[in-house]
Amino acid sequence: MSAASSASAQCGRASWYALYSKTASGERMNPAEMTAAHRSLPFGTKVAVTNKRNGKTVVVRINDRGPFIKGRVIDLSKAAASKIGMVGSGHAPVCMVRQT
Repeated sequence: MSAASSASAQCGRASWYALYSKTASGERMNPAEMTAAHRSLPFGTKVAVTNKRNGKTVVVRINDRGPFIKGRVIDLSKAAASKIGMVGSGHAPVCMVRQT
């Protein structure tokens, strides 16, 4: 990871969701894809999300807006949450870094 990308790391709490409704980007939400919701990153941005509890990382594509719960920085699809081992708890402390 470059110094520039590590400087743009954002840490906080992540949650996950598994809806089949339309996302803010206009595409249909698919819980089996590696996607996520973020409040401000442009749609299509890829972000590496690391679960601070176990060190597992997943790369997701931003395609929705949210989360809308205070203290949460990203909402992951169920598949992405499963990859980093947070489906059972529903949320986890994470750090995320924008991919170039």
